[in-house]
Amino acid sequence: MNFARSLSNWRKYRQTINELGRMSDRELRDLGIGREDIRRVARDAIAG
Repeated sequence: MNFARSLSNWRKYRQTINELGRMSDRELRDLGIGREDIRRVARDAIAG
């Protein structure tokens, strides 16, 4: 079960990074996210 959860979290992390990475700087700014914040936002997505 722990492996399955880890794999799921990793997939969610990668998906978040990919989706945010495809956004323009303006779209990210509208969300209050800087391009340098993408990894942190992805980590927060799997933590909460």
